[in-house]
This record gives sequence, structure tokens and C-alpha cells, in this order.
Amino acid sequence: MRATIANVSFEEYLKFCDGTDKRYELVDGELVEMPPARGKHADITDAFNDIFKVEIKRLGKDWISRHSSIGVMVPGVGRRATSRIPDICVVTASQWQELQNQFAVLVDSPPLLVVEVVSEGTKIIDHRRKRAEYNVVEIPEYWVVDFIENDPKYPLGVTVFTLVDRFYEQAVFWGNDRIISQIFPELTLTANQVLLA
Repeated sequence: MRATIANVSFEEYLKFCDGTDKRYELVDGELVEMPPARGKHADITDAFNDIFKVEIKRLGKDWISRHSSIGVMVPGVGRRATSRIPDICVVTASQWQELQNQFAVLVDSPPLLVVEVVSEGTKIIDHRRKRAEYNVVEIPEYWVVDFIENDPKYPLGVTVFTLVDRFYEQAVFWGNDRIISQIFPELTLTANQVLLA
């Protein structure tokens, strides 16, 4: 069970410290503890981060890929504040520079791309709620990686949501399908290469 602390403002969230190494997201004004990732989840996240770093360098882009260390503030439209910490966040070097001397949460500008690797308890959150939240923030690409077997609703694969006219269009890649990305258009990566990381 995830621990929560209620009625927290965004400003309080930025200053919050419980004296431990625990990480929290802010969800509708509640601090929600993020449990440590399981082994396969961590392997997939590390693989993506490594792949993105290599591709960024190959393309000569002034971008940064970070693993679970950059937050994304979602405006509280009729709700209390929310701030997510994606598994992978790709940002411009200037965005990363702005975060150097403050809490690493993007408030005024969206990252280029975020990736969420699902866990048993986050499937619906990653596919539905975060999709809506990241759409509001207008993140150009949002990837969801389903690696948990025996779930007919969410089969193994990579779902890429691409922002088109302020709404996400969805493409799902399975097996040996090459993942199509507007942010990384030359990436030659299949769903299986990631899922078997």
C-alpha cells in the first residue's frame, strides 16, 4: 500500500522532506509515496535512458535524458496541484540548466518526451490519468511501456502518444514493430528490444 499525506500545496511539496530517501509525487494535493521499482522495471527504464542518451549524442541535440529525477507540474484545473516524476524525462539543455539551483520540477515548459514503465498498481494511472495530465501540459510525446505478462487489457508493448493539435494520438508497437517517434525519428528500436532489456 502506498503511503499518502493529504492537503499539501505545490509550494509545500517542493519543500517537503521526511528525513528519508523516499520519493513522493503530488497527486491532487496528496503526497503519494513512490515505492522502489522492481528489477525488470528498473532494467527497462535504464535501457531507455541509455538508448536516449546515445541517440541524443548521435543526433547532436542539445538535450538531456534523466531517469526518475525531473518532476512535471500539472496545473490544478478545478483540483489541487499535481506533480509527477516520470520514469524517463527528456528535456532541453536550457530547461535542465534552469533546474540546477532549484527543485527539479518543470513548471512553465513541458519536457520533450516522458516515459512511464507500468507497474502492477499503476496500469490504469499510466494509461488514463497520466495521459490526460501530460496532454494538459502539452508534452509532445508520452510513452507507456507494458511489460507485465498475462494482462489481456494491456498486452506487452510500447504505446506512444503523440501530441497533434493539442490532443494525443495513440500508436501501439508490439514484438518486432519499430517504435515510431517524432522526437527521435531515426531511432531503430523495436518493442521487443526494450521489453527484453
